[in-house]
Amino acid sequence: MPLKEMKWARPPDTSIDFTEYVVKKADEVLSTESIIMARYLGTVDDEKRPLFALEQEPLAEAALICMDAPTGQVLAMIGGYDYNRSEFNRATQAIRQPGSAFKPIVYSAAMDNGFTPSSIIVDSPIIYDDPAQELKWKPSNYSDKFYGPTPLRTGLVKSRNVITIKLVQKLGIQAVIQYAKRFGIEEELQEDLSIALGSMGITPIGLTSAYTVFSNLGLRASPWFILKVEDRDGNVLEQGGAELIRSLSEDTAFMMQNLLRGVVQSGTGWRARALGRPSGGKTGTSNDMFDAWYMGFTPKVVTGTWVGFDEAAILGQNETGSRAAAPIWLHFMENAMENRPVLPFPPPPPGIEMVKIEPSLGLLAGPGADRFIYEAYKIGTAPREYAKSPNKTGGRSYTPGYVPQTEIPGMLPRDF
Repeated sequence: MPLKEMKWARPPDTSIDFTEYVVKKADEVLSTESIIMARYLGTVDDEKRPLFALEQEPLAEAALICMDAPTGQVLAMIGGYDYNRSEFNRATQAIRQPGSAFKPIVYSAAMDNGFTPSSIIVDSPIIYDDPAQELKWKPSNYSDKFYGPTPLRTGLVKSRNVITIKLVQKLGIQAVIQYAKRFGIEEELQEDLSIALGSMGITPIGLTSAYTVFSNLGLRASPWFILKVEDRDGNVLEQGGAELIRSLSEDTAFMMQNLLRGVVQSGTGWRARALGRPSGGKTGTSNDMFDAWYMGFTPKVVTGTWVGFDEAAILGQNETGSRAAAPIWLHFMENAMENRPVLPFPPPPPGIEMVKIEPSLGLLAGPGADRFIYEAYKIGTAPREYAKSPNKTGGRSYTPGYVPQTEIPGMLPRDF
């Protein structure tokens, strides 16, 4: 058992900072006459000595749902670590907080209601009064920093909490709830701004179905399992089939698809790039890191993963959706897509124009721009102002009134 196959193990000492701790010797993990669980990896060298990896039965649970996006057929489902240990199906029965994995629904509502990927919202400290509990709510970003005027693309790609909260405030809570219902979310949603951060409960299969909207250019596929049930005489008693419901227009869905592909290319979903084929997705981490999610899709397949404890508890320091759930998604999809052709996402629908944009400003990229992306806009809504070119000293000139995205010190209470 090589050291590298046991380096994940840590002594049960809560005083140790595990982000800095590194196992250097086997006796830090094992002792003489230890009874351990091991996984057989094969043989090594000419003597064909057996090779093992240290294992343990996890306390945390996980769930996975994979759906064929065009039809809604469930291709794979994992409801937990061991059916013999627990028959509870977490993929279909566990109701957990989606965290930031809910944000694409908020942004979908925004794209339908006058906002564009270049719309600017100020990422700054804010305080909300909660008269019901006589408390003050001071939401913050995961980094505990604030970044000033921010395009909505950056708000979603970098999963900025404050941006999404202010966006819900501008849209109205009821509007967001209505959009959640359009995405097939049937669970009760509380009527407060915390909905922006996915504070409601939802099942993994329900959220995975919602994400088929982004893969299918606006059509939500309801999940189904049973292909066909026949009696002894060949009479069909039950038969599964596609049930598609229009949740977003093609134009809005394409814009969101483009933004969620950006989450993979330059945001919190960066681990999914290793799949080596076009994909989009969104990470999710609930309050206090009780739940970790990654919802990802290719042009034909949507897969959702969740990790958490059955009895709500902290997964661990920095155990976000990107770190805890996205690797599961990647490992599964690498195997599930192995024999499938690499397909591109569809071209823009007629109502969409692709425009060359400087992403940090959300403005048009000029001929000399060193950084740019092609952003999707509904025709007639793209910005008309150009971002200024880099100056001779290697810095960047910005349009008047623009504040570069750096940390803003101090509190600016109730800055909407």
